[in-house]
Amino acid sequence: MSAPLLISMGDPTGVGPEIIVKALLTGAFETGPHPLQVIGDAGVMLRAARLFSASARCEATPDGAVLVIKEHRLAIESLSQLPAADLIYGRPDAACGVAMAAYVVHAAKRCLNGTAAGLVTAPISKAAIHAAGIPFPGHTELLADLCKVKRVVMMLAGDRLKVCLVTTHLAYADVPQALSVNAILETIRIVDSSFRRQFGLAKPRIGVLALNPHAGEGGLFGNEEQRLIIPAIAAAQAQGIAATGPHSADTYLHFAAQGACDAVVCMYHDQGLIPLKLLHFDDGVNVTLGLPIVRTSVDHGTAYDIAGSGQASAASLLAAIKLAEQMAGHQP
Repeated sequence: MSAPLLISMGDPTGVGPEIIVKALLTGAFETGPHPLQVIGDAGVMLRAARLFSASARCEATPDGAVLVIKEHRLAIESLSQLPAADLIYGRPDAACGVAMAAYVVHAAKRCLNGTAAGLVTAPISKAAIHAAGIPFPGHTELLADLCKVKRVVMMLAGDRLKVCLVTTHLAYADVPQALSVNAILETIRIVDSSFRRQFGLAKPRIGVLALNPHAGEGGLFGNEEQRLIIPAIAAAQAQGIAATGPHSADTYLHFAAQGACDAVVCMYHDQGLIPLKLLHFDDGVNVTLGLPIVRTSVDHGTAYDIAGSGQASAASLLAAIKLAEQMAGHQP
């Protein structure tokens, strides 16, 4: 049997447990090339399952537990025993913060030691893990530290468009100062290497966007293209990378969505995420490129406002699982 694909359960008081159950009930978990296993809390998963079926139950196994809902079965490696009945949706305590970080750490270590094919993460609460004393702001930083990687790239992906960010969560006014030839070149390199290694492309086509409107109009609207982006692209091309640009974002993204490239390197958060979410609002996937392991994630948060109601969509989780399976199939 092939190594399992792991799903970290995420925040016990968020929508993670219930979207896992919802995805399970579609039957999609039985059709992939890798068996799926949740790293989380059996009691919390059972509480989520009973939102959809009163007959849900957990069966103990030598390796943990199996969640059973009608004809569907899902293996769980239970790392915590939280008081599920007492947890309040949308109000994680310190124990929840410790637990949700532990799920990710354990799953990542299994990927690193070869006992798992990849990791799909359900949403966590950054505030809760911070309150629990975990010194990382989120999944990406924690995973980079565990994998001993200095730089990673955030990619948001759908079937039609994949955008990769040079800068992520910072004020728009700070973007120009955060850009450098090296930062842009390193992003291009990581995208190229990841697409070769995890997507099976011999020579990925990478479109690099300009920062300014109309690619700066020869310096009329800013000089970042001449000073930073063009030199980075030239350096990438000299290393055999099929990078082109700088492309004007307002036109190039239209063609990228029609297949003009395999990935788009974007200078800042909204430059990439606005078009991505316009096309893939429900089924977008967050991917961390540059890790030695496969890691995908849902492209949404804990959704405390609807947690526990059964209303949350499982579309992004299903897309994240599908993409992780594809990436694991190419992973050396």
